[in-house]
Amino acid sequence: MDYNDYNDYELLEYISEGNEDANNIIIKKYEPLINKIATKMLKYCKNNGLEKSDLIQEGMIGLNHALERYKEKENILFYTYARKCIERKIISVVVASNRNKNKILNESISYDDEDNVISKIIKSTSPSPEEEVLNLELEENLIIKIKNTLANFEEQVFLLLIEGFDYKEIAEILEKDQKSIDNAIQRIKSKIKSVLE
Repeated sequence: MDYNDYNDYELLEYISEGNEDANNIIIKKYEPLINKIATKMLKYCKNNGLEKSDLIQEGMIGLNHALERYKEKENILFYTYARKCIERKIISVVVASNRNKNKILNESISYDDEDNVISKIIKSTSPSPEEEVLNLELEENLIIKIKNTLANFEEQVFLLLIEGFDYKEIAEILEKDQKSIDNAIQRIKSKIKSVLE
């Protein structure tokens, strides 16, 4: 079997029947797209431990999600759906990795002067560990509530925004013009306001 001999829908039909060759063909067919998206996102992975192979693996997981969840009746091309699943998966891992890259440094305590560190902790006016966990849970719950109100594109923009990417970077990552990003941000702000009310 050669993927040039079959369209996506024929391959999807074979895959639904358990044809392993069709599954391998569609993976081979989408490898260049996954590679392209991974290459584009690699520049946002500086110092966060991710390599291109990690991004490609996440892209393959995104393609697998598309294969499992695609429904032809949704009036969307499989290619478009698969591309979105692949992009979303790769962007999610980059965002999560960038969020965690400085976590150890930010949360570490110097043991050079143990007495001084202990006295700082005792005198600290910062929230207790319980309060910090509660605040983190509230923040995560709020983000989940906001994400539940957003369309797919808005959710991608939102996740990149809260990770500190600017308009230009978001437009480049999502391959959209800056006006589309600005419009999405305005819609997101309006939805956030509704959630907060």
